[in-house]
Amino acid sequence: MSLIGKIVTVYGNMVTIEFEGIVRQNAVAYCHRADGVALKSEIIRIRGNRADMQVFELTRGLKIGDEVEITNDLLSVELGPGLLGQIFDGLQNPLPLLAKKMGVFLEPGHYFPPLDKDKKWEFTPTAKVGDYVSPASPLGSVPEGIFSHQILAPFNLSENWKLKSLVPEGDYSVMEEIAVIEKEGQTQSLTMVNKWPIRIPLGVYQERLLPTQPLVTKQRIIDTFFPIMLGGTYCIPGPFGAGKTVLQQITSRYADIDIVIIAACGERAGEVVETLREFPHLKDPRTGKSLMERTIIICNTSSMPVAARESSIYTAVTLGEYYRQIGRNVLLLADSTSRWAQALREMSGRLEEIPGEEAFPAYLESSIARFYERAGIVRLKDNREASLTIGGTVSPAGGNFEEPVTQGTLKVVGAFLGLSYARSYARRFPAIDPLESWSKYKGLIDSKKVALARSFLRSGRTVFEMMQVVGEEGTSIDDFVVYLKSEFLDSVYLQQNSFDEIDAVCSPERQAYLFDLICRILEHPFKLAEKEKARDLFFTLTEQVRNWNYSAWKSPQMDQIEQNVLQLLN
Repeated sequence: MSLIGKIVTVYGNMVTIEFEGIVRQNAVAYCHRADGVALKSEIIRIRGNRADMQVFELTRGLKIGDEVEITNDLLSVELGPGLLGQIFDGLQNPLPLLAKKMGVFLEPGHYFPPLDKDKKWEFTPTAKVGDYVSPASPLGSVPEGIFSHQILAPFNLSENWKLKSLVPEGDYSVMEEIAVIEKEGQTQSLTMVNKWPIRIPLGVYQERLLPTQPLVTKQRIIDTFFPIMLGGTYCIPGPFGAGKTVLQQITSRYADIDIVIIAACGERAGEVVETLREFPHLKDPRTGKSLMERTIIICNTSSMPVAARESSIYTAVTLGEYYRQIGRNVLLLADSTSRWAQALREMSGRLEEIPGEEAFPAYLESSIARFYERAGIVRLKDNREASLTIGGTVSPAGGNFEEPVTQGTLKVVGAFLGLSYARSYARRFPAIDPLESWSKYKGLIDSKKVALARSFLRSGRTVFEMMQVVGEEGTSIDDFVVYLKSEFLDSVYLQQNSFDEIDAVCSPERQAYLFDLICRILEHPFKLAEKEKARDLFFTLTEQVRNWNYSAWKSPQMDQIEQNVLQLLN
């Protein structure tokens, strides 16, 4: 049942209305323009018989006195088969369908169902008539790409419903009735589609677990020095142009993960278009097909209304929780949380709330924490384990990591992969600063060896800074060798060529083997009398190990290169 209100104020994309009756916080409402177009909105504050709403469209054409239809529904997403491979906006409107219906320029007030209501899915029942159904109980499954997509009972269902009927194996659309449940004389019809409010965490499971299993990204600097866990959280702060988006794309392509969800939240339109053009052509190493077959993209560019940008990140994380609920390991990449925070700041300013640091709302840190805490690894009711890993980029102005969004993020994430201008300009990619970054998680490589390597990086940085003052000739031969060792480690291990077919991917076995060889070189007591000879020796070592990186795993060429390196040490 809907209520009708009247607009009393229009301020940007915030509208104040008067109403009579009872309305819900975060309820969906529709502002009706004089030309009949209805603009979707969300109630964000209630004060007596007035409510403030954020409108997800441009408010051009709205005026005082226009009617507002207030529903009893919270802002929700549709969950079911057919989400993979789709491109949505922040309200889960399918953008390809919008473009097909409306052309290049999207007009406000048009909303389309996110799931194809006509497509038939091959349903195989797994439950039986007479079974008791509880929240998220599996009713059957349908094939979706390379996965089996479980069809679940509603997540908000009460206990002790009995399965009265269930359709036999066959082809059905998502809106067709597949089951009927009954309880105390009441019946309820079930389809393949579930709805869930995006601002409420979704989860029906036995237990929430501590992340203990590494998420293998096949990027050496991440897996070895700054590991990420399945069900963990991490952030990638960095200045503009340092390679945040590219690093996310590499991670989504090669990480050992089932489902990838990309939330382009407030990104520049050019970057989003580049992502949309490249992803369908990226080859999935797991299947050899397009990576889009197990990817969902949520697009809200910086040119779109700011309110929809704020909701897009919640839409993405709810989709991730849904696929975790059906037993998959999901990776959510949010790019960028800074622009999401800017949307919060804009809405807070229009609500005339007391501003915090840099005019961000005082509750910024709690909002960031609520987002990242929706990650996690869980044990489902059937004892399977599934995870949602969240990685968010931060775009601090000028690369200033002391600004509020970065600091608020660092307090809640488990790993910090800080990108630097200096490494980016020097073309040392990934441009993760090995001395500023950190991780609370345990990686695949022995921590003692990692500590040894980092000590050489720190010592090498110190010697380099000293050389900037006294010059190379004022440095002792021992210090100079330490500097060369740190540069060698940087060149052959920290840097990785994402455009090379072999070096772009480094398996855990290969990482362990290579890192052991490098540690032997770092620990070797080089007895060199001249700096020129030391430079030539490490230049040759670097060239040899780089060739090792570009050689096929366990090939004769690799064995020969390793023998050459060991001869140089002797």
